[in-house]
Amino acid sequence: MSLETPAAPSAAPLPVLETEQDILARAKQASSKRKRNIWLLRLAIVVVWLGSWELTATYWIDPFFYSKPSKIWERLVEWFSAGTDFGSIWYQILVTVEEAAIGFVIGAIAGVVFGVVLGRSSYLAQVLAPFIKAANALPRIVLAALFVIWFGLGLSSKVATVVVLVFFAVFFNAFTGAREVDRNLIDNARILGATRGQVLKSIVLPSATSWILSSLHVAFGFALIGAVVGEYTGAKAGMGFLIANAQGTFDTAGVYAGMLIITVVALLAEWGIGTLEGRLLRWRPPSASEAAHGVV
Repeated sequence: MSLETPAAPSAAPLPVLETEQDILARAKQASSKRKRNIWLLRLAIVVVWLGSWELTATYWIDPFFYSKPSKIWERLVEWFSAGTDFGSIWYQILVTVEEAAIGFVIGAIAGVVFGVVLGRSSYLAQVLAPFIKAANALPRIVLAALFVIWFGLGLSSKVATVVVLVFFAVFFNAFTGAREVDRNLIDNARILGATRGQVLKSIVLPSATSWILSSLHVAFGFALIGAVVGEYTGAKAGMGFLIANAQGTFDTAGVYAGMLIITVVALLAEWGIGTLEGRLLRWRPPSASEAAHGVV
């Protein structure tokens, strides 16, 4: 019989607990990886699209009608280096942006004011409802031709077209946002002695801000469309005028180049509006979808 005592079983290793810093670092790394993969996938889509277009236009379809990326790039280089037949490309861009920006500001302000006022006054909303619906049903793009007759080929006709397009895009969101305000908040404020103006300033407008700002993303796109359509109908300068001239001379590459420049301007404006929205709504807690995707 052995006198040796059996060795005690080794203790199981203790689990390593993650610190808060480790969890945050892992989440940040996962978010960065996700963003990188998204951008790589976007780049791959663009490369495949442009490459297939270039090959198709080179070997199977007539580039005179469909153009191809290399021709569009050549036209862009020509415009930004030597200018267009009607002056500097920067001047053409500036004209369109000026028309879109002025009309956007006027249309957005008018849409917010009328939307909030009618959203808080059911009586006025019922009186004006058929007129608003009728105006919204009008083919507003066609009004660009009338505006050229009324205001001429200058800035005014383009701004009028932009205002009409932007107004309704902002109005309906502002109207809905004013209607969706929590009634209990308004009742409590009135019990505490708040006036109509104070309720509007402190409760209604902040509550409708997210609705209004979300409409501005779409509204500026409409503003550029209105400016380009107005120039296309009749103008002396601008990107719409440049595109119309390219169409008239069968310059397909010029049409695509003009469209690409307008798209870049729209994306820059979208980024600016998104930045403004993030700052104005910083007080609002992120939604579930924003938190899941790391958007703050």
